[in-house]
Amino acid sequence: MHPIANEFAGWRFSVRRLTYCLLATFLVLAWPAAADEGHAHPGDAGEQLGTVAFPISCAPAVQNPFNRGVALLHSFWYEEAEKQFEEIARKDPKCAMAHWGVAMSLYHQLWDHPSESSLKRGWEEMRKAETLGAKAERERGYIAALASFYRGHDQSDHWVRAGAYSQAMDKVYRENPRDLEAGAFYALSLLASKRPDDTSLANPKKAVGILNQLFRQQPDHPGLAHYIIHSCDTPQLASMGLEAARRYAAIAPTAAHAVHMPSHIFARLGLWQEDVESNLKSVEATHRADAMHKGGSGHQLHAMHFLIYAYLQTGQDAAARQQVDEAKNIVAQLRAAPHSEDASEDYDYELAHFPALYALETRDWSAAAALKPLAQAAPVYQAITYWARTIGTAHLGDAAGARREAQQFAAMEEAARKSKDAYMLEGPDFARDEVEAWVDFAEQKHDEALRRMRAAADLQDKVGKAEVDIPAREMLAGMLMKLNRPEEALAEYEASLKTDPNRFNALYGRAHAAELAHQADKAAAYYAQLLKNCPDSQRPELSQARTALQKLGAGGQ
Repeated sequence: MHPIANEFAGWRFSVRRLTYCLLATFLVLAWPAAADEGHAHPGDAGEQLGTVAFPISCAPAVQNPFNRGVALLHSFWYEEAEKQFEEIARKDPKCAMAHWGVAMSLYHQLWDHPSESSLKRGWEEMRKAETLGAKAERERGYIAALASFYRGHDQSDHWVRAGAYSQAMDKVYRENPRDLEAGAFYALSLLASKRPDDTSLANPKKAVGILNQLFRQQPDHPGLAHYIIHSCDTPQLASMGLEAARRYAAIAPTAAHAVHMPSHIFARLGLWQEDVESNLKSVEATHRADAMHKGGSGHQLHAMHFLIYAYLQTGQDAAARQQVDEAKNIVAQLRAAPHSEDASEDYDYELAHFPALYALETRDWSAAAALKPLAQAAPVYQAITYWARTIGTAHLGDAAGARREAQQFAAMEEAARKSKDAYMLEGPDFARDEVEAWVDFAEQKHDEALRRMRAAADLQDKVGKAEVDIPAREMLAGMLMKLNRPEEALAEYEASLKTDPNRFNALYGRAHAAELAHQADKAAAYYAQLLKNCPDSQRPELSQARTALQKLGAGGQ
């Protein structure tokens, strides 16, 4: 970690103020408790959040705490950031930027749409910031930009306001080109204002261009590294984010999300061991934060999601199963903590997707078909279970059952579109396409099933899929294998592995398809790769791989 010196055009400081701002460019590792005058969330002496320098025209005593708050924002530790900015507002009631910080903590730009209560409170904070007024023009620009997101929240569309905020941050950055913070927040706004149906990747490419340039200037800045990873979080761009991914955890090792975030790139590139190590460290970071009574306990569930996926790709089924089971206990504990901000969070997505992912990835079709929808869960989460039940039932050859499950899935999606969760269904609906394709397949409408699944796969290639989802093209290859068309299946498996490398089922499917297509050299190489990826697995496919390799080695050439 190294200090940096930022210069902002147009600023005028007194000698005292300039001296303080230069000192504030040093790495913010902690806000010592002695300076906190007894308040509960000062940051511990070993805290490491990265290099942040965000000079403000508030009282000098709150400069380092403000830098810490911004560093927390950059690693999406919103719970702690909000507390930090609230404390700054108490210490300096005239600090307009403290209210900007609170409002920024409520806008989780890449995670969700703010609730009505968060929007209302965010707007109240922005009104306080505007009323107090900031001494520096640059600060007024930040305040005006964020106000454009919260203003009229009860009358205008989220995407319109997200776009307005991004345009305003563009102006802040253009007027302050040496301000790394403006560049970082502008790049983030580009990602957050990208509509779900935008397949152009224009915003991510623009964002990563800005971020890479700034990252070369300050390689220890948490936001720059973090947002490069998010910008590159698609199959097409993932390799461009590998350097930032391998640096980010060391930049902000205290923040659980920062330690997890590199695994987005590792999962995209099939680097399973790095993926596992990243998320185990993230869970450990959450436990350390818990021990110090800091917020964000639920962050470990996101890391566990990636752990389950990575374990399954290397055939470590018992380790994955342990994470699935442990998640239930963790959610119960979080919901039983009435005085914790984590108690009010909705964890039904993890409770629904974890067991569905496990059953489908292990090809346990009976288990997938028997999954139970979560009682009292929102329709958007119940739809996940019916998606998995449809696929499992179709694989069992129960056409009528698959149709019933698909109807339940459709009913849950329709209910979700009429609920507060409707935004979660914006953009391409791969789950619906997959459900309908598998029902067609179960009903022996093979041409229609292949057409639907191929269309989903082609679109998914353009826009990407979630890091921990099963590729539609892999499902397409599986259909072709069931139809005894191994040459076509082989081509689809190979295409799928280009966008989602090193996936267990695709590797096995590719090897088996090559074997059935009498391409012995390919089959042997593919089986060998699968066995190399899974040295300690007991999956039955690996026994088949060993048997096939013996056969191919004996006379398959």
